[in-house]
Amino acid sequence: MEKRSTKIAYFVALGIFIVLLVILGLQFKGKENPVFVGDGAFYTTGDGVFLDGILKTADDSEGSKYALDGSYYVSPEAGTYFELSEDGNTIVGADGTEYVKSEEKSKDVNGVEYTTYEEKVYSETPFAGTFWSLLPPIVAIVLALISKEVYSSLFLGCLVGALLYTQFAPWDTIVTLVGADYGIISVLADGGNMGIIVFLVTLGIMVDLMNKGGGSEAFGRWAKKTVHTRCGAQLLTMLLGVLIFVDDYFNCLTVGAVMRPVTESHKISRAKLAYVIDSTAAPVCMIAPVSSWAAAVSGYVQSPSINGIELFLKQIPWNYYCLLTLLMIVVISVLNIDYGPMLTHEYNAQVKDDLFTTPERPFAGADDYETGSKGKSSVIDLILPVVVLIVTCIIGLIYTGGYYDDTSEYFHDFMGAFSNASSGAGLAIGSMLALVFTFIYFWLRGSIGFEKSFESVPNGFIQMISPILILTFAWTLCGLTRYGMYSADFVVNAMSGAGDLAKFLPAVIFIIGAAIGFATGTSWGTIGIMAPIVVQVFDFNTDPILCTIGLAAACSGGVMGDHCSPISDTTIMASAGAHCYHLNHVFTQIPYALTVAGVTFVSFILAGLIQNVVICLIIAAALMIATLLVIKAIMAKKHQGIFQEMAEANKSLVK
Repeated sequence: MEKRSTKIAYFVALGIFIVLLVILGLQFKGKENPVFVGDGAFYTTGDGVFLDGILKTADDSEGSKYALDGSYYVSPEAGTYFELSEDGNTIVGADGTEYVKSEEKSKDVNGVEYTTYEEKVYSETPFAGTFWSLLPPIVAIVLALISKEVYSSLFLGCLVGALLYTQFAPWDTIVTLVGADYGIISVLADGGNMGIIVFLVTLGIMVDLMNKGGGSEAFGRWAKKTVHTRCGAQLLTMLLGVLIFVDDYFNCLTVGAVMRPVTESHKISRAKLAYVIDSTAAPVCMIAPVSSWAAAVSGYVQSPSINGIELFLKQIPWNYYCLLTLLMIVVISVLNIDYGPMLTHEYNAQVKDDLFTTPERPFAGADDYETGSKGKSSVIDLILPVVVLIVTCIIGLIYTGGYYDDTSEYFHDFMGAFSNASSGAGLAIGSMLALVFTFIYFWLRGSIGFEKSFESVPNGFIQMISPILILTFAWTLCGLTRYGMYSADFVVNAMSGAGDLAKFLPAVIFIIGAAIGFATGTSWGTIGIMAPIVVQVFDFNTDPILCTIGLAAACSGGVMGDHCSPISDTTIMASAGAHCYHLNHVFTQIPYALTVAGVTFVSFILAGLIQNVVICLIIAAALMIATLLVIKAIMAKKHQGIFQEMAEANKSLVK
């Protein structure tokens, strides 16, 4: 906030939000908290038996069966019971949870009619399930875009969320913001989140070790001899990102650690590196059959018509945003296309030898590469630890999925275990094993002494403080918004009745998904909201192609919104991997992401009308390339002098 105008805009926006909060507090004072439908349910089977779980058929069902025993329905297998009201409309479980009889009658695949009792969930705030449940992320995003300062913006977004959740009670607001329900303590106590933090710190230590051991410097020397062009360096970064498809967090940090010295030697800005990393993280994972994302998406699709993983595979060739993002990287790398704020960053990197453009250096000193003792460093000093990291992380992931557990249904089932894996725990286990190996390897190599090697522990931790802090605030904001104030229910209600749009609905789903992903900073959460809606709107049995396109649109929208959002964990990780100031990455990436989004929107309109996977994919690719060629022509005419200077700088670099 160095400029006076920026300060004024920031405080004006802050003042508007404060006034809005006061108005909301007065308007919603005394209003009842809404009630929502939870995930739990009871079903009546054909013979009058109650079932707690997922109903498949009258004869083949999942869950615990309850039979009348006196005045209670008892399940010996579950060791629990419930009581049915006299009018038969309400069930009260042993734990006090209420279930209300649904008005809609349904039939299983055998044609047997059954009744559903849906779980009642009482919210804590009158703002739950309303548009105002999205106000906290809107505050955070608007303030971040104005001020270009992410920490205070995220904190204020979390504060607004806590205020709405507690209905403006001062002490309760503080307790909620810090506390164990949806606050900072809660997100840090979550095993998956803490696993990601451990993974971050461990990788930071490994990177510092590889720097001290001379691995990064040796890889940079090799790259200068082998990769002779900026185009080659960008495409190599993309290729590595595509190959590391198992997890987006792992992708961001590993690709960044390996490719920073390479891109630095070719004067590629940190913002451009962050963009390539980010564009080969979530987009690649979303179209990879073997990834944590495939497991998540398939789990969100609950349909008796088709298996979740099968539907995920079918949506891949329709997932235009992810596919076109990869195509865009190739085109802009080969044709040297830059525009928007990225052009400034690339100009400064090539002409002024400034990789950062802005004064912020969140990873200062982390790239001060060393040659290793006695000049023993070689490329293997970087490649071997990275390969070991990949292998151990995969082992860690399948371990958490039950691959080695003989009591698990996924025992010695690689695909099943991988789909059931816990990313946080798996990556933490794998990175710890790789760290131990890296220590021992450099000791045996004689590259680093025992005492000097342990200097990397605090150094690696320090380098990851910034992304950890941003992630903590982003997780807190997501928890308050999604789970505390039921923003998903607002979206579901807003989408009701949209089914009349028929063939144009995939394009609408894409836009809505992008908006949700941008506001919440989570593609998984967005897809978790949108995928069940898609399956309900489009019956796979009667309209399989539109159902598939709809799911692809939901996945594309979630990734696109997440791609642009300053509060996205993947975007934060990409900044960390590239050692780029976070908001520099956000501002330079948004024009590129919007370009792909525009082509994607048009492609989904055509997909709904044509419904031919090959023809639609060819048209989408042609539109993407044509759009970039038009942009190149416009930018070349508008910034002719800048491009000439960059071309001259590239010639001298090649020489």
